[in-house]
Amino acid sequence: MRRGELYRVYKGSPHDPKKFRVFVIVSRQVLIDSKFSTVICAPVYSSYDGLSTQVKAGIEEGLKHESSIHCDELVSIPKASLSHYVGSLSEEKIEQLETALKIAIGVE
Repeated sequence: MRRGELYRVYKGSPHDPKKFRVFVIVSRQVLIDSKFSTVICAPVYSSYDGLSTQVKAGIEEGLKHESSIHCDELVSIPKASLSHYVGSLSEEKIEQLETALKIAIGVE
């Protein structure tokens, strides 16, 4: 399990109308490798609004269609729920993700 990997999660949120949602791991690697049972993830949606806190993702990352990672909606997900691997982000996409995360939480 690595930062930047995408996983399909069954019923990621009780408020989510979809049965499955894809999430990308955004936690730092030391936390992912630790004994903690959860990691921080960002959801992937089929919509893209052009916000600076969204990162485009698509077929190259293992998704079925063009989508975007929404860094304004971070959630903590049990590692055990991350069992359906979809794909991973390129180094370039991880850099874009880091920029979007900094904007989302107000860090320069």
